[in-house]
Amino acid sequence: MTVDKKRKNSRRNSRKSKDNCDRTKKVKGGENCESDFKNPRNKIEAVDRDGRNRDKGLIMGRNPIKEVMNSDDTVEKILVIKNGEGSIRQLVARAKEKSIDVLYCDKKTLDRISDGENHQGIVAYVTDFKYSTVDDILKEARDRHEKPFVVILDGITDPHNLGAVIRTAECAGVHGIIIPKRRAVSVTPTVVKTSAGATSYMKVAKVTNIASTIEELKKEGLWIYSCNMGGENYKSLKYDGGVGLVIGNEGDGVSCNVQSKCDFTVSIPMKGKINSLNASNAAAIIMYEVTAQRGVQ
Repeated sequence: MTVDKKRKNSRRNSRKSKDNCDRTKKVKGGENCESDFKNPRNKIEAVDRDGRNRDKGLIMGRNPIKEVMNSDDTVEKILVIKNGEGSIRQLVARAKEKSIDVLYCDKKTLDRISDGENHQGIVAYVTDFKYSTVDDILKEARDRHEKPFVVILDGITDPHNLGAVIRTAECAGVHGIIIPKRRAVSVTPTVVKTSAGATSYMKVAKVTNIASTIEELKKEGLWIYSCNMGGENYKSLKYDGGVGLVIGNEGDGVSCNVQSKCDFTVSIPMKGKINSLNASNAAAIIMYEVTAQRGVQ
């Protein structure tokens, strides 16, 4: 059977789902950040004293910051709680090795900066997240001598879901993630923290039109699998070629326009009274099925 005929037959399944459709000082021991905030010359990247309008490059938590400092991302400064122990001391030592500014703060100040999120006694300012292109993602697959494995997120709006997907995707060997430029969450500090630092290693591309991007991926030899209700059992299909896995919006699922471009629709069987999974959980299950079929090296 030819590829075109195979795609035509596989779309029958997809159509069913469619129809239902500052400046800071360098110091040997670290500067006091409370006084630094009071200095009007030292603008801390759009962070006010109430924690509003935070800079997009603010990340929190020990493990995410450790991963960022171990990656190629640029950390501009870290703010740490006074008298921090254990892993905080290790992170401070690592920051000094890399000539990163260190500012010491009390917990109240860190709470304001983090807007109430769990900072674990340390926050860091990094340069804005560097998005990749779809070509970068495909090149990553070629460089690894693997068939492309791409996750396509159609309108995910919850930063915790995006962060969780990125974390799982990095662990599962996915080559990159594609998200839309509009009506979807971008890589924010919450995403970075939820990903446990995986954003430092995972390529994320922003595109104007998901449906058009899918058409381009098909030309590169990828088969597109939509995770949606009413599809085939995800375990019944083979994922031995190039794979594009589409995960839809938390409330509405995969949009009809995107669904119409997919080759297959796959579903996860439900035994309970709830008929759907969280988007990141559904993505994780199918990602690891793809990884398992390809063989974990």
